[in-house]
Amino acid sequence: MMRSKFDSQLNELNEKLTEMGETCEEAIGLVAQSLEEQCVERVAPVIELEERTNEQERLIETLCLKLLLQQQPVARDLRQISSALKMITDMERIGDQASDIAEIIPFFLAHNTFDCTTVCRMARQASSMVVKSVEAFVTKDVQLAQSVAKMDDQVDADFSSTKQALIAAVAREPQQGEVALDLLMIAKYLERIGDHAVNLSEWVEFAATGVHKNS
Repeated sequence: MMRSKFDSQLNELNEKLTEMGETCEEAIGLVAQSLEEQCVERVAPVIELEERTNEQERLIETLCLKLLLQQQPVARDLRQISSALKMITDMERIGDQASDIAEIIPFFLAHNTFDCTTVCRMARQASSMVVKSVEAFVTKDVQLAQSVAKMDDQVDADFSSTKQALIAAVAREPQQGEVALDLLMIAKYLERIGDHAVNLSEWVEFAATGVHKNS
C-alpha cells in the first residue's frame, strides 16, 4: 500500500517535470518564432511563462521534499528525487534566460539588419534538447539523455560562427555595434540554455545509473 502511494507520487513528479519542460519549450519556441518572423508580439507571453516556471519549480520542490520526508525511498528512488531537484533548478534558469532574450528582442527587432537564421537554429536545437532531456528522465532512457550532449555541439558551433560573423560585420559597419551586441547576447543566452539542457541530461543519467559525469 505504501509503495503504491509512493509510485503514484513519483508518477506525479514525472508529470510535473514534463509540464515544466513544456513551459520551457514554449518560451524558447516563442523566441525562435519572434526572430524568424521578425515579430516582437510573439515574445509577449514569455515573461508570464517565466513566472510559470518559477511556480512549477516551487511545486515540484515541495513534492520532492514530501516524498523524502513522508516515504522511505530506496537508493534508486533517492537518485530520481535528487535528480529532479537539480533539474528544476536548470529549467528555472532556462525560463529566466528565455525571459532575458524576450526583453532584448523589442529593441533588436526595431533596428535589426542581420540574418537571424543561425540563431533561430540555435533556439530550435536548444528547445529540442530540453524536451529530450525531460523525456529521457521520465522514460529512464540513458541513450536518449546521452544524445543531448552531442546536440549541444551544434549549438556551440552556431554560437561560435555567429560571434565571428558579428565581429566581422561590426568591423565593416561600426554603427551596427549596438544591434550586433544584442544579437550576440541573444545567441549567448541560447548557448547557456543548451548548457542547462546538457546538465539536465547528466542528471537523467545519474538517476538511472548512480554515476554523474562531473563527480
